[in-house]
Amino acid sequence: MPELNLAPQYLCDAAALQECGDAVLFEVSEWGQNAPAFAVRFDNVALAYLNRCAHIPAEMDWQPGKFWDMDKRFIICSVHGALYDPPNGLCVSGPCHGAHLVAIEVREESGQVYWYPSERFQPLF
Repeated sequence: MPELNLAPQYLCDAAALQECGDAVLFEVSEWGQNAPAFAVRFDNVALAYLNRCAHIPAEMDWQPGKFWDMDKRFIICSVHGALYDPPNGLCVSGPCHGAHLVAIEVREESGQVYWYPSERFQPLF
């Protein structure tokens, strides 16, 4: 069994995540399979999720890095129109109501954003 890498992984400079702006896209290894992910800023907090709708495992952005609804209040799935509450990834409207996006832990330190590997999520090699 390969050893887990739990070292923080540089994602981007904090300034790259503008409030309700375009997402920073990245990839992780989820249980050994490549998986697309994204990071956004909402209420001045950096957040990251797998780019996968809770309803059907499809990428959600309508153009690369575009995840916000017209009011920039919810993360929207371009496939079904499901709306997700940014702070917790909870689907508040749509076919997967009550389900959650899969969160990836991120933290800001010294003007940079890092994502944190886990047993489930590892860096790509």
